[in-house]
Amino acid sequence: MSAPGVAVPLGRRSALVLGAASVAGLMMLLWPLLVQAEDGARVQPPFLFLALLPVVLAVVLAEMSEGGLDSRALAILGVLVAINAVLRGMGAGVAGLELVFFLLILGGRVFGAGFGFVLGCLSLFAGALLTAGVGPWLPYQMLVSAWVGMGAGLLPRRVVGRWEVAMLAAYGVLAAYAYGLLLNLQGWPYLLGIGIPGVDGQGLMFVPGDPLLDNLGRFLVYTLVTSTTSWDTGRAITTCLALVVLGPAVLVTLRRAARRARITRDVMG
Repeated sequence: MSAPGVAVPLGRRSALVLGAASVAGLMMLLWPLLVQAEDGARVQPPFLFLALLPVVLAVVLAEMSEGGLDSRALAILGVLVAINAVLRGMGAGVAGLELVFFLLILGGRVFGAGFGFVLGCLSLFAGALLTAGVGPWLPYQMLVSAWVGMGAGLLPRRVVGRWEVAMLAAYGVLAAYAYGLLLNLQGWPYLLGIGIPGVDGQGLMFVPGDPLLDNLGRFLVYTLVTSTTSWDTGRAITTCLALVVLGPAVLVTLRRAARRARITRDVMG
């Protein structure tokens, strides 16, 4: 089975590695909702997982590139990463205006899920270097952005024309809110602190050992108050508008580049 525009092929082994890494990353994000603790016990965030996450991402990228990332695909990837790094410097930190996602989604759409995953990882890494945004949050940003690009590559291929742009715009809105939700989850215990199990009046703090629904309720209120109505909504609006206004022209340009580079790979090797 072959498809034009798949720049980073996902063989069976690569797909398994990517799936395992995604599950591991999801567990690292969800740990506040999964940890159990007795009353009075002291809970420490899993800093070891944070140290392992960049290693996991490096293994995934190496495994995927082993499938045949040739010089033409690498050149296109480098150009898009550079553009995204500059766009991140222009928009990040200003009322949620985020210009990275629209090009990430279009790149994943045209060149495939594997390319979208790599583009998401490297774009956030390069952008962080340019904007001095390197910190413990960066591996999580890279992972979730990689999921955004990968998801764009997995959208139905039969949707074309105006419906394709509408589908990508709707996906961009959902991805913008999902990105904010997942990153809030990893930072929630660090920013508000960890409550003491069995003590009332915790507010929006994470309380290890409390029922899942109680902690989930606190987290959702925390997200709504701190980011949904500002950062995430700004990101969603910016991404949607960019996809609607610039999406058709950029799709044509990227597909022309794919044809000229003769990027045609096996989807499943």
